[in-house]
Amino acid sequence: MKNTEQTTAIIKEWMETFTMRSMDNMHRHVKATGISMPQFSLMMRLYHQGGCAMHDVSRHFDVSGAAASQLVDKLVQGGFVTRSENPDDRRAREITLTESGTSFIKNSIDERYVWVSDMVGALSSEECDAILASLPILIAAEKRLPTRDVTRGVPLQ
Repeated sequence: MKNTEQTTAIIKEWMETFTMRSMDNMHRHVKATGISMPQFSLMMRLYHQGGCAMHDVSRHFDVSGAAASQLVDKLVQGGFVTRSENPDDRRAREITLTESGTSFIKNSIDERYVWVSDMVGALSSEECDAILASLPILIAAEKRLPTRDVTRGVPLQ
């Protein structure tokens, strides 16, 4: 018999624990570097999705073009991103991560998950086996879900 209430409750509890631990580590790491969370968020977007146009930055953060430009200026000055002319449209500016920016993000991702190694070290062999058996099921189930438009909470076409 399928027990959806208990399954939902335990997954929510895990997500809450995971999110709080993960975000706390990330926030501490970013704060220690002097990077703001919006700057970090932009670098994460560039890391995962590649370069983007300046108008994408203002749309992503729902800020004016001037505010987006200030955000990017600080990252350019820090050597984390470059701003260059779009070869297809000289009026448009393209933002990309530098090697330094990529290295910073990779290090940040490692810092975010440092606690996972500590947690796994505290597990027994049997507990590790149970996780290895169950988490791939959750990952596969999530991949079967439709992609959602996070701005409107509806499935994408």
